[in-house]
Amino acid sequence: MTSHSDAFTSEHEESGLIDLAEFSPSRKGEATHSGSITTQVSPGNDPLQTALGVYVTVHGHFYQPPRENPYLDAIERQPSAGPFHDWNERIHHECYRPNAFARVLNDQGEVTGIVNNYEYLSFNIGPTLMNWIERHDVEVYQRIVEADRKSCDRLNGHGNAIAQVYNHIIMPLANERDKYTQIRWGKADFRSHFGRDPEGMWLAEAAVDYPTVEALIAEGIRFIVLAPSQAERCRPFPREHQPHPQWHEVGGGQIDPTRPYRCFLPGGNPNYDYIDIFFYDGPISRDMGFSDVLYNSNHFVGRIGQAVRGDQRPAQVLSVATDGETFGHHKGGTEKTLAYAFLKEFANRGWTVTNFAHYLSIHPPTWEVELKPVTAWSCAHGVDRWQDDCGCGGEGGVWHQKWRRPLRDALDWLRDQLIKVYEDSGKKFFRDPWLARDEYIQVMRDRSASNIERFMIRHRTRKLSAADQVDALRLLEMQRHALLMYTSCGWFFEELSRPEGVQILRYAARALELAGDVAGVQLEKGFIKRLGTAPSNIEYFRHGSGVYRHLVTTAQITLEQVAAHYAISSLFTTYPSEHRVYCYTAHQLDYQLQRMGSLTLAVGQVQLVSEITWESTHLTFAVLHLGGWDFHCCIQNFSGRRDYSRLKENLFAALKQASAAQTILAMNRIFGDQSYNLQNLFEEERHRIMQLLTQETLLRLDQLYTQVYRDNYGVLMAFHRDKLQVPQELQVAAEIALTNRAIASLQALEQEMSDPTTAPPPCLSHIAELEAIATEANHLHCHLNLAAGKEILERLILRSLWNLLHNFRPEAIADEMKQLQRLLTTGKQLKLALSIDRAQELYFSFLQSHILPVCVDLLQRQAQGQSGDKLQFHLKDSATPINLNGLQQLLQLGPVLLVDTSDWLVQLAAIVS
Repeated sequence: MTSHSDAFTSEHEESGLIDLAEFSPSRKGEATHSGSITTQVSPGNDPLQTALGVYVTVHGHFYQPPRENPYLDAIERQPSAGPFHDWNERIHHECYRPNAFARVLNDQGEVTGIVNNYEYLSFNIGPTLMNWIERHDVEVYQRIVEADRKSCDRLNGHGNAIAQVYNHIIMPLANERDKYTQIRWGKADFRSHFGRDPEGMWLAEAAVDYPTVEALIAEGIRFIVLAPSQAERCRPFPREHQPHPQWHEVGGGQIDPTRPYRCFLPGGNPNYDYIDIFFYDGPISRDMGFSDVLYNSNHFVGRIGQAVRGDQRPAQVLSVATDGETFGHHKGGTEKTLAYAFLKEFANRGWTVTNFAHYLSIHPPTWEVELKPVTAWSCAHGVDRWQDDCGCGGEGGVWHQKWRRPLRDALDWLRDQLIKVYEDSGKKFFRDPWLARDEYIQVMRDRSASNIERFMIRHRTRKLSAADQVDALRLLEMQRHALLMYTSCGWFFEELSRPEGVQILRYAARALELAGDVAGVQLEKGFIKRLGTAPSNIEYFRHGSGVYRHLVTTAQITLEQVAAHYAISSLFTTYPSEHRVYCYTAHQLDYQLQRMGSLTLAVGQVQLVSEITWESTHLTFAVLHLGGWDFHCCIQNFSGRRDYSRLKENLFAALKQASAAQTILAMNRIFGDQSYNLQNLFEEERHRIMQLLTQETLLRLDQLYTQVYRDNYGVLMAFHRDKLQVPQELQVAAEIALTNRAIASLQALEQEMSDPTTAPPPCLSHIAELEAIATEANHLHCHLNLAAGKEILERLILRSLWNLLHNFRPEAIADEMKQLQRLLTTGKQLKLALSIDRAQELYFSFLQSHILPVCVDLLQRQAQGQSGDKLQFHLKDSATPINLNGLQQLLQLGPVLLVDTSDWLVQLAAIVS
């Protein structure tokens, strides 16, 4: 172990209460810390410089399919993911974020370390997922990017992240041009996040054939990761004493996964036409996914240790790979297993944590391998899972997959038709249409007008008119959707009508629509006819064409529908002159609203512009709210100022008659019979308006229930006192009344704590009210519905802690800690099952960066004979002095937040005594 000048530093390094970014589990049996004296390692015995000993690589394939509505460029609510908005959000909560802040716990369940697992995992994150994380949780996104940078620093410039083919397309089933675009888009997207070129690339489903290998080599990819069953045979490189080494047949998965291999392109130049391959350990990787080995760190590392070869070779790599979602989503809490393995277990065995690129740099292949012709990691039949009824992914033989081949054939037909459209129309706009498609990833990452202009200048054949620019962007979007429609998930399961199959058909439908807009070609009938040969397992759909008509066509969105959404929601929202509606910009050119009794009429004109294709339309709308759930909305093209003025005059004249029928008749005369209602709103906005419409009713009911509760409080108490069954009506009234009181108190408390004029800590009357409500609810055995209140209280705890730490005031810390403890206690009393993860992360970070450096300084100065209890210090970035008592109070926050600070408290207490 590393030696230290002070015993206390060693002790707390062992506890994990150090800056974990400085704690390197990569060195065999060593832990390094910026404040410690470390053992010098010479290049000859440094396992990071010379291949020596046992290396371990745990690879996580993190991926979610694109789920965005093709017309809105946003993921809509997915009820099956409840209580979260959608499956991306749910899995992020269960997996992606926990791995960025993985806990190491002691026997009391207290945090002793927080590990960024991405710093030690080898990983790929699918571009569609990485872009979602960037938009929705920038903190986790930054942790992932930082992890790759730190791994580069630790492993001689070789980062943990590798790229992925863009949207998880099965590469052996793609045509040559699509193979290259998928690789180029994957590389470009990777570069935009990590600021470097990828050395390796993950293939969707690890599906590979030699044409795919050829494309990867041509694009500068150095290595890939495959399953052991994908190798056919291998042999050592020829040597002077053995110029013709014997091939070893390993087609049954017997290849040795503890070394890298070189795969030469048949007929290629052996000096550069090759790619290196790592084969992960199949049995251990399967155990990670399908056994309980991940629930205990010692078991996990012990299982990996069973793969160590005792043949006295100088170095070997133990590599395992699985879906990254295994760590936390499929197997809850197992990100903690990884964290402790990285922090302790691997180092205790003298193993070096590395990644594939780094291991290649110190241990290039000495064996070559030949691959089976066409293979994947999740199908025993090559790649038939994505084109045939092979049985993989079936429901125990109950459902067939006979739809797979017709679906593949239909999409291949459509792809080939779209190629003709793209080439014929694209040459009018682009010097090289296919180069433009390959570089369109730059626009997909940044759709600002300036970036699109730069892209067009690079690729256009001539100066393009506004209409030409729209068509050029439509063509590129058509090709983007033509690639998205091949996302592998559409074939993975047992039925075409599952959400994954419907999603790829929605991409196909959007590509069809864009082709018609640009070239006027009508391909949908031919496509639907071909889908008619894809039999569904669901009688209602019968075949793929039924799925398309019921689930795809009905979900298509026009600009008129976007305008109707804007018009109806404008009755409940005051829109500015420019407003974003998903991926459209709405320019409000005129708007007038009048009310007459229970009727509300709004008339206006709006220009809608797509941020993706730049297509725009100028529309006139009128929307009548008849009260409650009844809306009547009409849309038409703007036909001039005179017509628009006459339209407004006629409609508002009809409204003055206070007759809904007359107003609707006037609207239909002007606009025609096509109309829209609440059901035509996009789901998120429809739910918001439904809640607004029910607020008044719910308020009246809340008041009624509260009155019933107050009037019958004594009766309720008597029932409970005598242990009699309470009438349901009275119990419900109590639960609703107390829930409303609790929510109101939490909202008032949040408003008070947000008020900058209120000096912290704020008045504790609201907390006292919440404590009283909790006591009352407990006496009456009430189950309160406080989901919204839970979120409020978690925000308040985080805000209270932030103010305490970053606006540190020694004279107020006691009161602020008391307030924080009462907030936490109140959450327990209200049975809210509070999540204090964010608060723990905030405190632990502050502990490492601000508190412990001062503690170390104090202990060192006390050891030099200075009177520790009389010394004063400054926290980093703070002008306010802090003494020993203040330090102790800050450390006492640890137990409150379930963070282990016990050793430091003991050592500071020793100074006082």
